[in-house]
Amino acid sequence: MTTTASQEAFLQAFHAEYPAVTAEALGRGRVPDGRSSYEILCDRVTGSTRVLDLGCGDGHLLELLARKGGRELAGVDLSAHSLALARRRPALSAATLEEGRAQELPFADDSFDACVSHMALMLMSEIEHVVAEVARVLSPGGVLACVVGGGAVGGEAYERFLALLGATIEEAPAAQRIPALGDRRARSREGLDEVLGPAGFTAVDWETVPLDLSGPVEQVWTAVSGLYDLGPLDRATLKRLRRAFLAEVRAMTTSDGHVPCAFNIHLATARLR
Repeated sequence: MTTTASQEAFLQAFHAEYPAVTAEALGRGRVPDGRSSYEILCDRVTGSTRVLDLGCGDGHLLELLARKGGRELAGVDLSAHSLALARRRPALSAATLEEGRAQELPFADDSFDACVSHMALMLMSEIEHVVAEVARVLSPGGVLACVVGGGAVGGEAYERFLALLGATIEEAPAAQRIPALGDRRARSREGLDEVLGPAGFTAVDWETVPLDLSGPVEQVWTAVSGLYDLGPLDRATLKRLRRAFLAEVRAMTTSDGHVPCAFNIHLATARLR
């Protein structure tokens, strides 16, 4: 099996078991101005009427985009299970929802004036093919707006969790480790410029903001445990990791029972020339 095929097989299997995991983990998170990371993407494409969600998952972002009437919406995703949830959303009854690969988009040239992608572009291999396909289906002047994961904020629960997770994975057998996902260039401004520029996009506009996921400890655990790395871990290992996390954050829990938890997200926007 090729690297790309193994990556995609893992993602399909993971989302078959957890079809709405990203929206469930991150949907309640808020940046300092009170918006969710999904709402930020909506605001980046305010004037667009034909919008594609690349890696649309269970349709949470598309449902927010549908609040502005008159839009033609489409989504593509590898996971049939996630798309099944998206199709159940009444707001998306007129949306085009396709199971497929971003490297081979099932849409005609110039079909959209915006493409959004929430925590998905960074998971895609063969990134040059993905970008070429996005450029093909966008009209000139169309916008690509993405949310990309940006790592821990120091001193909070997510940082502690990553340290525990790293130690856990290091001790786990090879069969319980995920394949390397995506292309690291999709996780930095310089890397995105490197792949987007040759495809005809302008220089990337880049902003980094913290996403606050603070809350009761069980709620925080639900958020952080949605990472792909936990998917292959056996039940006993997951229980040990959870116990270790609860013990680790006990000292930082506030008097009202909240655990401070945040991580950075990057907001990347570029236009097709």
